[in-house]
Amino acid sequence: MGTLHEEPAVPYDDPERHAMTQRVTWVSVLVNVLLTGAQVAAGIIAHSQGLIADGLHSLSDLVCDFLVLFAAHHSKDPADESHPYGHARIETAASFALGAILALTGAAIIWSAGVKLQSLEELPPVAPMALWTAILALAAKEGLFRYMLHVGESLRSPMLISNAWHARSDAASSLVVAIGIVGNLLGYTFADSVAAVIVGFMIVRMGVVFAWEAVQELIDTGLSVEEVNSIRQVIIDTPGVSSLHELRTRRMAHRSLVDAHVCVDPRISVSEGHRIAEMTRKRVLESHSAVADVLVHVDVEDDLDHDLASQGLPGRDELIRHLAPAFAGLPEPQRVVLHYLGGRVEAEIVLPTAIGADPAVLERLERDIATRLAGLPLVSSLALNQRLRVLAGSGR
Repeated sequence: MGTLHEEPAVPYDDPERHAMTQRVTWVSVLVNVLLTGAQVAAGIIAHSQGLIADGLHSLSDLVCDFLVLFAAHHSKDPADESHPYGHARIETAASFALGAILALTGAAIIWSAGVKLQSLEELPPVAPMALWTAILALAAKEGLFRYMLHVGESLRSPMLISNAWHARSDAASSLVVAIGIVGNLLGYTFADSVAAVIVGFMIVRMGVVFAWEAVQELIDTGLSVEEVNSIRQVIIDTPGVSSLHELRTRRMAHRSLVDAHVCVDPRISVSEGHRIAEMTRKRVLESHSAVADVLVHVDVEDDLDHDLASQGLPGRDELIRHLAPAFAGLPEPQRVVLHYLGGRVEAEIVLPTAIGADPAVLERLERDIATRLAGLPLVSSLALNQRLRVLAGSGR
């Protein structure tokens, strides 16, 4: 089966994707309509149970083609309030339905052929017409498989690739039917029914495989180890990212979603941390076209416990309220910066210039703050800094 890890020949946002999907599926519809009619009619006239089974297989293809058309039409719809991640998983649901239809069709064929094998003496001989019809169906299905697989791999569409291999299973079943018909014509009456049973098992197996792959995606199975490692390396190599301690991925039809927790310098500004996150997101999207979106969470340390230690620490309002009496009668601090690191709080207070003009006031303030911090043992340190005057550059 064709790989989905290569870059698509047609970009994901190219409108031609939908047109190509529609075109290849309508070709499949036409072929399957003609084959279904020819195989069932020839099977009835020529008394070939295997050919009738193959015709029913082609009929299931026709149903699957319409599923693909439905999914292709709706999966391209943009994200909305009810589906914030878009509608791509309609393709996944269609792939699951396609697999279920295959499995049920194969089981019905096995059952019917098994019943016929119980009374071989009542089976009429197969006419040569059935053999020529089976050979024609084999050639048509093999050609359809190669065409659909080429387009599916170009678009990196699991749904189209699944439908292509469905056509290949048809070609294989037509080959088995042709061999069974030849055996029947040579006097082995049971050969045609045995061929029908083999075809049924082939159809069931293919259906189970497609349905299982769709289920894996619907339960948010992650990307392959190779893909995850590639994304991980891109994130780690991003300037400003010191480490990566959590990376999660999941598939969404032919695209994928990524969540990452990156560590940055704990004392940079929020805006710089945001810029590093956006740069990380941009680099992953540019290097992995199959990734639809990246959510980057910025951390300041390897908090594998998801910040449980910091939840019991005093917040900004509590800390400022506790220190407020120390500033009674003085101008308010220009800025208070808090660092939550290692289960403790480090505070930086930027003082107005007026406070620093009187050494006695500054000394009293430091002493009073130190006394009050004794009541907050989770505050590990506090730095008092003088406000700096910076002249804006002229830009020249």
